[in-house]
Amino acid sequence: MKALTWRGVNDVAVEDVAEPTILNDHDAIIEVTLSATCGSDLHLLGGYIPAMRSGDVLGHEFMGTVVEVGPGVRDRRVGERVVVVSFTSCGRCWYCQQGLFSLCDNGNPNPGITEALWGQAIGGCYGYSHAMGGYAGSHARYIRVPYADQGTFVIPDGVSDERALFASDAAPTGWTGADQAGVKAGDTVAVWGAGGVGQMAARAAMLMGAERVVVVDRFTNRLEQARTHVGAETLDYSQVDVPAALREMTGGRGPDVCIEAVGMEAHAKGVVHLVDQVKQQLRLQTDRPGAVREAIYACRKGGTVFTLGVFGGFVDSFPLGAVMDKALTLRGAQQHGHRYIPAILEHMSRDEVKTEHLATHVMPLEEGPKGYRMFKEKEDGCVRSVFRLDG
Repeated sequence: MKALTWRGVNDVAVEDVAEPTILNDHDAIIEVTLSATCGSDLHLLGGYIPAMRSGDVLGHEFMGTVVEVGPGVRDRRVGERVVVVSFTSCGRCWYCQQGLFSLCDNGNPNPGITEALWGQAIGGCYGYSHAMGGYAGSHARYIRVPYADQGTFVIPDGVSDERALFASDAAPTGWTGADQAGVKAGDTVAVWGAGGVGQMAARAAMLMGAERVVVVDRFTNRLEQARTHVGAETLDYSQVDVPAALREMTGGRGPDVCIEAVGMEAHAKGVVHLVDQVKQQLRLQTDRPGAVREAIYACRKGGTVFTLGVFGGFVDSFPLGAVMDKALTLRGAQQHGHRYIPAILEHMSRDEVKTEHLATHVMPLEEGPKGYRMFKEKEDGCVRSVFRLDG
């Protein structure tokens, strides 16, 4: 079958790979309908995530149809239209029982790499390097899904494929940030990044009762999406001093919750950003912390800063003093999608969460290299490239 694979830094190709088969009793095979690019994929393309191998199939945000199930699968049936959470989690270990699904003890069959990086291993993720399990990704006609009873969710009738697609990763990642940050009624919430995850974090905060939600970005089309489709206020950081603007909007205090949804390749203004770029290119630091640094400075005293963007390792010039002296709560997580997707699908069925607008460019898999180039370079207002595999 054809698949979109990683060939090296900034190099992807469509090539033939073997079709997946059932390996364990709890596996399912999904025929992929739609598979989306994700901002975190750009870290793979840029060579910032270790343990990629030439020929690895990319993609982790997808939906499709069940075509085969293993003998241990109880809840899924052939023919069901499902969305699949991007993280693989067993549903039975201590972490899964606490609702911390991305920290699953059993979801990553290659735990040694992340144990060395972070002290402990986390769960696995489709198409996201051998450090995250070495699973084949979703930019292919078929994909093997382990722990199918835990990781697949039937899409309600009336929810389109294009809407359900983003219940795989963007929406539950946003929900993880808003919920784990403790957003509550009356809060002011600021979100750095108006991509899919940032927009969904903003929407989640609104549905959790936040009184005011402000999204920070520099791309006018993404800011327009946040206003039109999410209902958030926006700030263009290339035009304003964001911490000052947020203080003015909040009577001098700053936001109660600041959510960073940018990650290790954050763009920022000024000399500090240039220094971060040089350090990252020279591998003196693995990540650029511009957005999370600004979030820490902007957050009100005693507030919460949550990192949703993907970070891989180490950063310099981290304002730890501000975290301590301002009495901030600093948290982060990969998505615990198993916990949030059922409610997200219900919100989608009631038109309370709309995501179709994120799929600005839908194309066949054969145009995968073009799709990633457009996504990376933001060509033609690209917010997400989505690959259609059923046509």
